Amino acid sequence: MICRRILLGTLVSAALISGSNLAIADEKPYVPLISKGFSHQFWQAVKIGAENAGKEFDVEITFEGPDNEGQVDRQIDMLAAALAKKPAAIGFAAVDSQASIPMLRKIDEAGIPVIAFDSGVDSKIPVTTTTTDNVAAAALAADKMAEAIGGAGKVAVISHDQTSRTGIDRVDGFVNRIAEKYPDINVVSVQYGGGDHLISTEITKSILTANPDLKGVFGANEGSAIGVVNGVKEAGADIVIIGFDSGAAQKEAVRSGLMAGAITQNPVGIGYETVKAAVMTMNGETVPPVIDTGFYYYDASNMDDPEIAAVLYD
Repeated sequence: MICRRILLGTLVSAALISGSNLAIADEKPYVPLISKGFSHQFWQAVKIGAENAGKEFDVEITFEGPDNEGQVDRQIDMLAAALAKKPAAIGFAAVDSQASIPMLRKIDEAGIPVIAFDSGVDSKIPVTTTTTDNVAAAALAADKMAEAIGGAGKVAVISHDQTSRTGIDRVDGFVNRIAEKYPDINVVSVQYGGGDHLISTEITKSILTANPDLKGVFGANEGSAIGVVNGVKEAGADIVIIGFDSGAAQKEAVRSGLMAGAITQNPVGIGYETVKAAVMTMNGETVPPVIDTGFYYYDASNMDDPEIAAVLYD
């Protein structure tokens, strides 16, 4: 009787273990995406792309980011929380490409692949980066600015930060193209508003006060561009505004003529390709070091064209 009970107990235990393993095997791979921000419409569009890929590839996705794009410590806390859940991979858009490296090392040591998106990291830890070629995109913004102001005059730049790869590359792309190609254009000020439209509004008004003969301003992300628009309206100025990204307010500014035009990325594509790259990496497939998701210039004349309308978002 005792032997029969032991045998029965062994069989039950084996069945429970087998069932447990089956349950684990049936669980979806978990891939959290930690973004630079959450409130801007750009990040909401990235989130949609990530969720679309999650459904297609049967992966559990979460998407979060700090309230604004200056909260470095908050973002690192989010990375630590994601690591604690032992995900299959992590998508990461760095607010500060240097400050995040110690936490990324911990993730790498845990054997969890990191897929960088939007903003790259100054490290070889990410297996790939899904992003816009921000230098080339900002250079195109400089060309459009030069065309709009007649190739001469004073211009300024308001960017979101000088720590993320996007912030650095967009300023460099714009300023360097002006210096290389347009000797009669002078970039009189480069300032940073943290991607906050209210701060960027005040910066814009300050620049206009100091430079009453200013010809144009480049706003290097959604929050910066909306701040420029609001600042110009409040100051009653008549200058050329070139923006970056999309969103309802920026699209309306372009349609009305207040903004000459803007660069749009492919945020839905960025989110989708980030999750797709994570799945490929989990499956042992090779991914390229950079996945270029493209960019376009839009203005009132082309923003309703199917190719452009497909990458604009509200």
